[in-house]
Amino acid sequence: MQESRKMAEEAKRATQDAAEQAKRVGEDYQKAAQKGFEAANRAFGEMNRGLQTVATEMTNYTKKTIEDVFRAWEQLASARSLPEVIDVQTRYAQKAVESYMNQFSKMTELYLDVARNASKPVQEATRQFH
Repeated sequence: MQESRKMAEEAKRATQDAAEQAKRVGEDYQKAAQKGFEAANRAFGEMNRGLQTVATEMTNYTKKTIEDVFRAWEQLASARSLPEVIDVQTRYAQKAVESYMNQFSKMTELYLDVARNASKPVQEATRQFH
């Protein structure tokens, strides 16, 4: 009888230990899921801010390009000779290519920044599990 009581107590203790361990695992999983959700939320926020910056930059570039086009048309309209027309076109083309290349570099950096900043919260959250 004494032996069966000990076995019952040991079984009860083992069951309680297993239940506590399962509870801890569940709590750890819940914390990890919450941290993952928070990291994803921060990542989306960073991406949103970055894409807003990209959109603002593209808007500014577009405005500047349109102004340059109209300025070139005004100069072409006031040109008095063929050499003057060629000079206006040449200057405009050089400026347009230079502006485009600068903008291309700037946009590349902006998109890289978006990717870096958006991935940081996720990297920080996953670093805890390694």
